[in-house]
Amino acid sequence: MSVWLPTAPCTPETCLTDRAPVVAPPRRVLRLAACLVVLVTGLALILPVRALPAGVRDRLVRRWARTLLGSLGVSLRLGAPPVAQGGVLVVANHVSWLDIPLIAAGRPGRSLAKTEVGRWPVLGTLVAWGGTVFLDRDRLRTLPGTVAAVAEVLRAGRPMVVFPEGSTWCGRESGRFRPAFFEAAVRTGAPVQPVTIRYRLADGLPTSAPAFVGEDGLLSSLARVVAVRGLVAEVTFLPPVAAPAGAGSERWRARRELARAAQAAVEAAGRR
Repeated sequence: MSVWLPTAPCTPETCLTDRAPVVAPPRRVLRLAACLVVLVTGLALILPVRALPAGVRDRLVRRWARTLLGSLGVSLRLGAPPVAQGGVLVVANHVSWLDIPLIAAGRPGRSLAKTEVGRWPVLGTLVAWGGTVFLDRDRLRTLPGTVAAVAEVLRAGRPMVVFPEGSTWCGRESGRFRPAFFEAAVRTGAPVQPVTIRYRLADGLPTSAPAFVGEDGLLSSLARVVAVRGLVAEVTFLPPVAAPAGAGSERWRARRELARAAQAAVEAAGRR
């Protein structure tokens, strides 16, 4: 367990209890097979794609992410087009491992992930080669270096995707945005773009089926996702929030203000 990041109270036993409609087993197998093909294709192409101009690369990444979601049976609804360009800190509520391709489908960028993700089969290699910045949540002394790495991505003019709740939540409940990585935006003057992620069924009812919480395993979560009929992911890119100026002790206050403003925007959009 992390010694410094929060742990959400959500568990599979208490949060993954809604009865979503399901597809037949053969459809689930086809979805799993299609997902594997898309992942392996992405793995094979990631190095050549990284060498392409940024605009072309982003278009291909968006198309790949949408293809991956489609292979899993997930329909994507983008609530608004992303508006922030260049170095921007993209922050969102965190429900599932699906959140990463969902954001990539609208605004590709480098991501922050826990070191455990790098050990996932196939997907771990893919995200590592894609330039993910890894955070060792059990070693507090590595945090300043990781924040500095995020700041360097922003200075280079690239988006950086962070889930500042520090843990996944079921979607019915959410956590407080931790201010640590907002430090990178304050240091560089990069804007922060809040993003709200919600999962629904085809009839519009919310569902916690995609949630990846507690001791839930990746394979069991994947099996649950491909079983759902009519899973819809809503992703809303909200107006950017300017990073307040701050130096020395004021920088600590500035990052807290920025975290609160981004969380308020995400929560307000989630209630609409």
